[in-house]
Amino acid sequence: MLFLVHMQVQIPADTDKAFADALKAEEKAFSQKLQQEGKWRHLWRVVGEYANYSVFDVESNDELHTMLSALPLFPFMKISVTPLAQHPSAIAPN
Repeated sequence: MLFLVHMQVQIPADTDKAFADALKAEEKAFSQKLQQEGKWRHLWRVVGEYANYSVFDVESNDELHTMLSALPLFPFMKISVTPLAQHPSAIAPN
C-alpha cells in the first residue's frame, strides 16, 4: 500500500540544542534505514519549511502508524497521510 505523508516538524525554540541535534541524528539514521528497506520510497524537502513529503510502501495502515510513531521527531511533528492508488492513465507502475 502506498501512502503520501506530509510531515511538518515543530521543535519548540527553547528546546536544548544538544537534545534537538541528537534527535535529528537519530531521525536521519532511522529514516535512511527505512529507505534502504524499501519502506520509505521517496523523501522530498519542502522549500522554506522544516517539512517534507514522503511516499511510504507498507503492508497496512497499522504498519505505517507504527513506523511514523517510532520516528524520533514524532512528538514534534504534525503529520497528514493520504492513501494512494494507481492512476488509470499512468504509464509507469507504482
